[in-house]
Amino acid sequence: MDKSNGYESIAATFMKYRGQSVSGIGTSAIRQWAGALPPGAAVLDLGCGTGLPVTHVLVEESLTAYGIDASPTLVAAFRQNFPGTPVACEAAEESAFFNRQFDAVIAVGLLFLLPAHVQEMLIRKVSHGLNRGGKFLFTSPAVKTDWVDILTGQSSTSPGAAMYQTWLSAAGLTLREEFEDEGNNHYYHAVKHEE
Repeated sequence: MDKSNGYESIAATFMKYRGQSVSGIGTSAIRQWAGALPPGAAVLDLGCGTGLPVTHVLVEESLTAYGIDASPTLVAAFRQNFPGTPVACEAAEESAFFNRQFDAVIAVGLLFLLPAHVQEMLIRKVSHGLNRGGKFLFTSPAVKTDWVDILTGQSSTSPGAAMYQTWLSAAGLTLREEFEDEGNNHYYHAVKHEE
């Protein structure tokens, strides 16, 4: 089974067209979220790819970034782009990084590539890996839908906003807001309960 959800097989094409830019759709939304975190906060980038643009934004905002991606090719590019920044080549849902605590976790373009039951399990793992008051930002459509990912040809699924809210709540996270960027990507911003 391809743990990279199809990205290893298209890594060269992805890097040529989308994995080399430090800006682009969603960058301003990610920068605003990251800018609200305290300097030096430890942030885990799930499905980090080459690190561009998400990890780049985290580093520019003076945060301590960590990355996870299951594509060996994309992880190699991440290491070139961010030498010294910890990155693991493994599936997010199996990552050993969740044995430590983070101030925030971000997952742009990842959750919907996973089967629904894996998404729910990953949300629980994210909550477990967050400090109290820690923040979780991820993207997935607001409506319940299934489709084929245009880049990888892999099946994708969103259980919809209501189900995400249910899963987040069950994992000890409060959904603070939902918003869309200039490319109509839908974001969920959740915070781990303080108690």
